[in-house]
Amino acid sequence: MGLIHIELFATLDLVGQAPGGPEEDSAGFPFGGWQAPMMDEVSGAQVSAAYEGTDALLLGRRTFDIFASYWPHQESGEDNEIATLFNSIPKYVASRGRPDLSWAGATQLGPDLAGAVREIRRRHEHVKVVGSLNLVQTLLREKLFDRLDLWVHPLVLGVGKKVFDGGAVPTNLTLLEPPAATPNGTVYLRYALADGTPGTGDVTASDREVGQDA
Repeated sequence: MGLIHIELFATLDLVGQAPGGPEEDSAGFPFGGWQAPMMDEVSGAQVSAAYEGTDALLLGRRTFDIFASYWPHQESGEDNEIATLFNSIPKYVASRGRPDLSWAGATQLGPDLAGAVREIRRRHEHVKVVGSLNLVQTLLREKLFDRLDLWVHPLVLGVGKKVFDGGAVPTNLTLLEPPAATPNGTVYLRYALADGTPGTGDVTASDREVGQDA
């Protein structure tokens, strides 16, 4: 069974809306493109490495439309590995409408999204979810993901759609490797879905036990 990887860019207050440009999702959102000034060579290399081994894309309608309007028109080759990858692998779009599926390898998922994602997981080894915040809420709610790559940027916007914006349920995660910071202060976090739900305890009781041992 394959792995579903969610890849998201977020601010410190976990806003994930329209990081790449105003045209992404700018309806009433004043900060479209907030990520652009924060990009550097380190974060660029991290993003490129995150795509290694990807053999399918799973996208929400808005992200799919943006990608489909751009990547098919980019020349594939050694100098543009992302274009080569995106234009050659299957693309699955979650939409209730009628997206333009002329991009080679594009397929629309049916109304049973959870069932479709499970089938994609059986069919592919490494499925990448990019952006697609509305789709991500379903994946989080159903725990239909295996990895969460999160780039947290040193910004606070105060408005906008958030990474955990209506889809979050009690979930345990495991940090896969130490956090990595870029020169611009962006922190790269890689998590894996873990079993169970968050536990609880009594911190004051732990403090009393420490005091008794002293």
